[in-house]
Amino acid sequence: MKEPLDPEMFDPACPSSAMPIRIGDKWAAMVIVCLEHGPRRFSELRVPIRGVTPKVLTQTLRTLERDGMVTRTVYPEIPPRVEYELTDLGRTMFGPIGACRAWADAHLEDLLRARAAYDEAAASNASAGGA
Repeated sequence: MKEPLDPEMFDPACPSSAMPIRIGDKWAAMVIVCLEHGPRRFSELRVPIRGVTPKVLTQTLRTLERDGMVTRTVYPEIPPRVEYELTDLGRTMFGPIGACRAWADAHLEDLLRARAAYDEAAASNASAGGA
């Protein structure tokens, strides 16, 4: 017999709704890893984080700043120079990110097989007229 679900499980006041790094938010984790060895400018972050658009990187940096993970420093130069740096709180994310990376290393082949099987089944259903 299944255990009943707690109706308070997803209460909006639950601390889990304030999670700064969500499973699958690859950009935030990548930014944190890129800032591990010191401050970086926006353009310096875009190089290793291939595939992120400037808009998404800006949103990610703002979210990390709001959550206290990153500081943004604007230097009074012309043109202005802006650097992003991890806070002490941001540095605490290396453990959880490392655990996610270890999980991915251990299970990547299984994950890719599952995705391929799902995509194959979805393609079969689509060609057979299924939903």
